[in-house]
Amino acid sequence: MSESNKDDLKHPPINLVICWHMHQPYYRDGLNGEYVLPWVYLHGIKDYDDMAAHFERYPSMRAVVNFAPVLLEQLHDYSEQINEFLTHDTAMTDPILNLLAGVTPIPDDIELRKKIISDCSRAHAPKMIEPYPKFKALFDIYNCTHEEQECGCDTVVKYLGKKFFIDLLTWYHLAWLSHSLKQRSDVQKLIAKGGGFTKHDRCDLIQIIGSAIQGIIPRYKALADRGQIEISMTPYGHPIIPLLNSFDNMIPAQPESPMPIHPNYPHGRKRSLWHLQHGLAVFEKFFKRQPKGVWLSEGGVSEDAIELLNEMGIAWTATGEAVWHNSRRAALLSDTFQQSSEVASAEASDVDGRKKLFMPYRLKEYQPQLFFRDDGLSDLIGFEYSDWHSDDAVANFVHNLNNIRKSLGEQADEHVVSVILDGENAWEYYPENGHYFLDNLYKTLTESDAVSVKTFTDITQQVGHHVGQLNSIVPGSWVYGSFSTWIGDEEKNYAWDLLVQAKQHWDEVIASGKLSEDEEAEAIQQLAICEGSDWFWWFGDYNPSDSVSDFDKLYRRQLTRLYQLLGEEPPEMLQYPISEGGGNSENSGTMRRNG
Repeated sequence: MSESNKDDLKHPPINLVICWHMHQPYYRDGLNGEYVLPWVYLHGIKDYDDMAAHFERYPSMRAVVNFAPVLLEQLHDYSEQINEFLTHDTAMTDPILNLLAGVTPIPDDIELRKKIISDCSRAHAPKMIEPYPKFKALFDIYNCTHEEQECGCDTVVKYLGKKFFIDLLTWYHLAWLSHSLKQRSDVQKLIAKGGGFTKHDRCDLIQIIGSAIQGIIPRYKALADRGQIEISMTPYGHPIIPLLNSFDNMIPAQPESPMPIHPNYPHGRKRSLWHLQHGLAVFEKFFKRQPKGVWLSEGGVSEDAIELLNEMGIAWTATGEAVWHNSRRAALLSDTFQQSSEVASAEASDVDGRKKLFMPYRLKEYQPQLFFRDDGLSDLIGFEYSDWHSDDAVANFVHNLNNIRKSLGEQADEHVVSVILDGENAWEYYPENGHYFLDNLYKTLTESDAVSVKTFTDITQQVGHHVGQLNSIVPGSWVYGSFSTWIGDEEKNYAWDLLVQAKQHWDEVIASGKLSEDEEAEAIQQLAICEGSDWFWWFGDYNPSDSVSDFDKLYRRQLTRLYQLLGEEPPEMLQYPISEGGGNSENSGTMRRNG
């Protein structure tokens, strides 16, 4: 046996928790209107399906899967609507699905046709369009469609046959199917056919889509029932709880950033409590259990947020590594009254400092255990490994884990490495939707003697694991350790001010008692949608213009619907864009890198 192998045996296995966060905001126009964007069902048939299949293929693999309740409701709604279409030929509220199904005929209007083309190009072309020559050929037919009018694109679009659009819609949905679904013989038959898709073909495809979506929640429930995964949740509408509680929570990590005009979100703590309580009710409806852990939206933590979790008996939560660094730095400053330069020197010389990242903490007397994400390992999966061969990527991941394990020595099994990232947004940049990487990763981890895959609840119940103590925490999120992605610049602050004004009207109308019980329930639900974090995420010139425009329009539409439900006249300012975007953010802006 080599000396390195002998040395390796001295160290017990390191605990690893992988947490996949599944989230999509509310995409309907108001509570019951059309789905403005299709991402719930598209990620359902691609990522949520594949992620469940990987766990089913490796029953020894353990992890945490976090669901936003507002996503669960939309998955359920899509399942019911598709079933109604297949059973009674009832139109759905998703315009792209209706076009695929033939419920909505292919339009003659040039602008509507161009919109179909634009919608069906929403995919990472190198991995989702170009691998399919028949799909790519459809775009090649009129590759000038998005250029200036003088190139004659309008004429090309006008005379494209309806068969062209039917094939385009069919291929778009085939491309978005999960790797697992693409192994089915009926799907392979459609892919092999290549074009000339009949209404029967499209009906078969919709049945495949409906069956996949209908199975998502039951499959994850079954995985949790047999103890393989832990399911946790996010507050109902995915709001940033610390910001609802107090805008002041942005100050410690963003002391120089401007704040909204309004000093705070009215009765924000009460709204935070509603999102938590309603989220628990929705979670129990679908999974027949209460979660032990809550991933606060975007890993956004603050003392007042932890206090809420403590009141509700939540056992654990988690956030980003930068929050740990900021809190540790603040503690050094506070405890020793050192100058910042002295603190930096102390941090640099503290070779054991980073080891303290790999353990849960308790804040003051609060009971929830707080885990901190390893940003480096998480971002490798989110941003780097998509360009690597899966063997090299997994070897690198395990090598990094082993380095952490060795640094912890004989106490490695008393610590935990937390890898947390989106469960849906990275995979379209990987070959075959991340199939080879995840398959190799799960196989390697479950066979490894150096790694012990766990859930966060496993760690909280593990005898002998270290739990650190925090006397204070610097509020922040898993993105940069601050809330700068959601507040602190002109456009984001303006969006908050629009929401505050709407909430002030909401408070007045609710207090007046003029709404019926049903009307009040609708107004409460609509407010929750407006409070979601995603609207603020997209505002800013660093994001792609198309995505910014989509979310800008939908946010203003949701606020408009709120005023209408209250019986109030929507302010004129809601007719004008908040942000234009124009940047070229990595991974189309759906994720943020911390490194």
